[in-house]
Amino acid sequence: MSRDLSDFYRSLADEADARTLPVPQTLRRAADRRARIRMTGTALAAAVLVAGVATGTRLAFSAEPAPVAPPGGTPTAPAPSPPSPTPSTTPSGTPRTSASTSTSPARPGPTSIPDKAFFRLAAANDKGLAAFQDTEALPSVCEARFPSDDAIVQRRTRSLAYKFAKNPADYVPDGSYIHTITIYEAGRADDALRELREAVRACPEQQGTGGGNPATSRLRLLDDGRYGDGSVLFEIRTDARDLEGNPVDGEEVRLIRAIRVDDVVTILWEQGWEGTSSEREQVDADSRRAVAAIESWLGRG
Repeated sequence: MSRDLSDFYRSLADEADARTLPVPQTLRRAADRRARIRMTGTALAAAVLVAGVATGTRLAFSAEPAPVAPPGGTPTAPAPSPPSPTPSTTPSGTPRTSASTSTSPARPGPTSIPDKAFFRLAAANDKGLAAFQDTEALPSVCEARFPSDDAIVQRRTRSLAYKFAKNPADYVPDGSYIHTITIYEAGRADDALRELREAVRACPEQQGTGGGNPATSRLRLLDDGRYGDGSVLFEIRTDARDLEGNPVDGEEVRLIRAIRVDDVVTILWEQGWEGTSSEREQVDADSRRAVAAIESWLGRG
């Protein structure tokens, strides 16, 4: 053995003798501490791993599924977009959508009757005899009372005479009207026509005509077609009399027509002239003129 190797072993032996070896209990405690450190590290690593997996799972389930790509060469149509409201324009020019609505206030009805609401006779029929007066709008119908009278806003009446177109201008009148216009409260004008119709139906006969003839008169509803928004036409027939009131052959016929236009009722009560009878053709023509005058006044013409 060389001198250097001998010196090395001697030095190692001296150093080993100088160190004190730990007892077994010390070695066991050190080993247990190292084992606990290793277990704690392992548990901590496992917890971190579990937390990461849980977080990834939540993200995977909450995310929207990715669209599946179509087979190659198959075109895909874009998903339809929800319809957008169609814009319109307000009177001021401001755009608005179709969902918006506008409500116009109801136009108030008339409260007074101007002269222009009364019709004018055709030139060939006009005798130039017309005057406003306060008189009854209707003949007596078995003294019926009309509840709709409580809803009258205003009433005006006039009388006028007419001639047939075939007669010369200086000829005496062939007939005359009591022409009445009545404004009713909203919705009550139709009640007025219904009440008149019921009154005539319930009064087939009565004494007098309300026009001066004292004889028994017979009342009858007539088919009236359609004038305005609704109408009632009835006749009163009475045995004819001369100017002195003496009975003569034949009958005297009076025609009365009530016409509704909105909340207005216009009435033509044909009264004849010195015992003449009403002519349906003439009354029909003047009724149409009366409707036209009312509609023009109300802005419906």
